[in-house]
Amino acid sequence: MVKEPVRILMVGGGYVGMYTALRLQRKLKAELRSGEVEIVVVTPDPYMTYQPFLPEAAAGSISPRHVVVPLRRVLDQCRILIGEATAIDHAKRTATLTTLATEEEGTGSIRMTYDELVLAPGSISRTLPIPGLAEYAIGFKTVEEAIGLRNHVIEQMDIASSTRDPAIRDAALTFVFVGGGYAGVEALGELEDMARYAARYYHNVTPADMKWILVEASDRILPEVGEEMGRYTVRELRRRNIDVRLETRLESCEDRIAVLSDGARFPTRTVVWTAGVKPHPILAASDLPLNERGRLKCTAELTIEGVEHAWAAGDAAAVPDVTAGEPGRETAPNAQHAVRQAKTLGDNIARSLHGQPLETYAHSYAGSVASLGLHKGVAHVYGRKLKGYPAWFMHRVYHLSRVPTFNRKARVLAEWTLSGLFKREIVSLGSLEHPRAEFELAAGGKPPHHPKGSS
Repeated sequence: MVKEPVRILMVGGGYVGMYTALRLQRKLKAELRSGEVEIVVVTPDPYMTYQPFLPEAAAGSISPRHVVVPLRRVLDQCRILIGEATAIDHAKRTATLTTLATEEEGTGSIRMTYDELVLAPGSISRTLPIPGLAEYAIGFKTVEEAIGLRNHVIEQMDIASSTRDPAIRDAALTFVFVGGGYAGVEALGELEDMARYAARYYHNVTPADMKWILVEASDRILPEVGEEMGRYTVRELRRRNIDVRLETRLESCEDRIAVLSDGARFPTRTVVWTAGVKPHPILAASDLPLNERGRLKCTAELTIEGVEHAWAAGDAAAVPDVTAGEPGRETAPNAQHAVRQAKTLGDNIARSLHGQPLETYAHSYAGSVASLGLHKGVAHVYGRKLKGYPAWFMHRVYHLSRVPTFNRKARVLAEWTLSGLFKREIVSLGSLEHPRAEFELAAGGKPPHHPKGSS
């Protein structure tokens, strides 16, 4: 009788999913070759997105294809399923999956059994019931959103350059970003820098014509870099004529008018929502224990508390911070911890299969770096505070060291080198989002209807 292989089901192909599977490929090389172990990675995309590079991709400093890592190439010993887990019954060791094939076949879903479960689905944008948000806003978590936003900003400049209606021009050149964390501040800084540069090629659009507004509900931005660097960032952004509004909320963006809690109203065609994230819905669709914020209760060994053969790390996991020196403290849900947790997670799964004791995850937070545009940044690393060019340079060096695979490191470094020698690209390829429009029109049909939020 042929023994079935031990199946490790990995839900998610982001930081934790990819790095953990990569670690397991190395640790279980012999078992994978002999067929004793099978690793199945279920992910909605066939690539891992290195999110810290999204702002630079949006600004055109890095090609979009170089901020993603193809999973099939990196995880060549794993089985990659493009789809999503919609429910998990860990008591029966089964997961309900939807894939591209199930959609085509009309079967709806399939059920897969597993021996070891790794939950690393990441997080999704946390939205609020704000009128008009779903219709008009755009997020900033995926490479598609980043490139779509770049195209959109350039197209708004094109609209402003060609219209005779001052109201349309004003709305086109008003850009509202909601959320003062990493995503919002870096996206705003890079895109404002890019648009400022692009304006030199428009005969009737100047940087002074554009309004850039950052809306943050708390009394500070970039809390990760500390209060002093946060205040510096506010001063730096305001020096660039960016309107930073602290302790302010977006109350509505219906009819393309951003209404703020301080009474301000801005007609705008661009609202970028970066106001936090929340746990992936698959966590609530499982029988695994969750904390009050909807994250998985985990141990310091990255097992899920109270159950066997279940593991988690990253945004989905509430992992005790054993370096904090105070009970109840959890590691922050950021990339710095996710990459390091994945290493420990991969090692511990391999140790578990080999009957060895597990390691405890322990990592003291090293600090944070943030880019505010070309040659501008802030950093608070190992107690040292940097700003301006040194912080920006540290930001690039750190993330270049962290982006996976030598292939991507070399390509990103080459692009940075070339960008220092040649002018920026200011081309909008918004039509890529609707590739059949031209042909449908030529064939006598109607071009597809663009969503309300698109340009």
